[in-house]
Amino acid sequence: MMLALAVSGCGGQTSQSSMVVSSNPELAVIGEELLPRLAERSGMDLSHPVRIEARSREQLVRYLRLKLDEDLPEDEARARRDTYALLGLVEPDLGLRDLLLSLYTEQVAGFYDPDSTALFVLDDQPEAAIEALLLHELVHAVQDQNVRLDELVDPARGNDAVTAAQAAIEGHATLVMFEYLTEQAVGSPIDLSQIPDFESQVRPALTGVSQQFPALADAPRIIRESLLFPYIEGAVFVQRLWADGERHNPLGPLMPNSTEQVVYANANRSTDLAIFVDKGKVVLRDGLGAFELQIFLEEVLEISGGVAGEGAAGDIAAMWDGDQYVLVESSDGDQHLVWVVLWSDEDGHYQFTKRIGSHADNLGGKVLVERIVVEGRSATLLQIGGSVDAMVELAPSES
Repeated sequence: MMLALAVSGCGGQTSQSSMVVSSNPELAVIGEELLPRLAERSGMDLSHPVRIEARSREQLVRYLRLKLDEDLPEDEARARRDTYALLGLVEPDLGLRDLLLSLYTEQVAGFYDPDSTALFVLDDQPEAAIEALLLHELVHAVQDQNVRLDELVDPARGNDAVTAAQAAIEGHATLVMFEYLTEQAVGSPIDLSQIPDFESQVRPALTGVSQQFPALADAPRIIRESLLFPYIEGAVFVQRLWADGERHNPLGPLMPNSTEQVVYANANRSTDLAIFVDKGKVVLRDGLGAFELQIFLEEVLEISGGVAGEGAAGDIAAMWDGDQYVLVESSDGDQHLVWVVLWSDEDGHYQFTKRIGSHADNLGGKVLVERIVVEGRSATLLQIGGSVDAMVELAPSES
C-alpha cells in the first residue's frame, strides 16, 4: 500500500550501488537486482537512485499517527463518519481514526513515502517476504520519478478522484508485481496484459487477502472495499489499458478521473456539481462516486450486486454521471445531509428513488427525496436528517 507519509526517516551510514542507496546491505542487493527490471516492465523511466531503509513497527505507528493528524484531523474524521452514518453505511459511534490506524498497522509491511522519496521496509518481515514486498513498492518509487504521486492523491481533489488515482497507482504496481512473480514461477517470459481471463484470476486472489487480516475482515464494507478497490479494480484497469501491447503510462493523460472510468472502459468524464444551501454551516463537502454509490445500493437499498449487465445495482451505478453531498450543521448542532446524484439516464433516478422509499429505515434519519433538473440534466436530491433549501449547479470541470 502506498502511503503519502509526510515524515522522512532518519539517516545513517549508507551502502550505495548504482541505482539503490541503503544503510542495509541486504536491501541494497535485492533492490539493485529488482529495480531496473521493474522499471522496464512498468513502462516508465528510471532516472535516479532509490533509497531503501528498514524501520521498526513502532516507527511505522508514529508515521501513521502523524499522517492521520495531517490528512484526517479529528473534526474531519467525525464529519466523514457522520456522513456515512446518515447514509447507513457505518455505525454512528464508529471510531474512524482508530479503525484506520489498526487497519494500516495490521496490513502495512512496507511503503514508499513521496515526501522523502524513500522506500521503507519493516524490520520484522521474514526474509522470504522482502523480495515480494519490494517488487510492489519499488514500482511506486519509479512512478514518483515520472509523476508527483502526492499531487495525484491530494485530498483536495475529492474522494472519488483520489480513489481513481489510487487505483491507477496501486493497480499499476500490482500488475507489474504479478507479472514478475508469474514469470519467475513458470520460468519463461509472461505478458499479463495479453491474458484474456486475467480479471477472473486476480479478483479472487486479491479478495481473499482480506480474510488474512482480522481488522480488515471485520471492518464495515464501505471501508474494507475502499481499501481493496485500488488493487483489484486498479490492476484490471491497467491490464485493460495495456491490452494493445503498449505499456501506456496509467498516471498520465490516460489516468482515470473517476471510479466509473476505472470500472467501465468507455465511461466519459463525470460532471462536477456544486451545492449551495440557504442556512446552516457546511462542515463537509465531497462525493461518493460510482464505486461507493454501488456499495450504497447493495448494502443500504439491498439491490442485487454485479457490474452493469450482471446485476441491478451495477446497472444503476453505470448511469451515475456525478454526485456531491454536503453535511450541514444547524445552529443548534443538529446535522443533516444533502446529496445530489446526476444521472446519464432518467431511469437511474427512477430506480434509485423507487428503492429509497421502501428502505428509508436503513438510513440515519428522516428521508426526503425528489427529482430535480440541473441545467437540463436529470438528478436526484436526497436529504437525510432534515431539510434545507438547496441550489445545485454544474461546476466548471478541472482540466
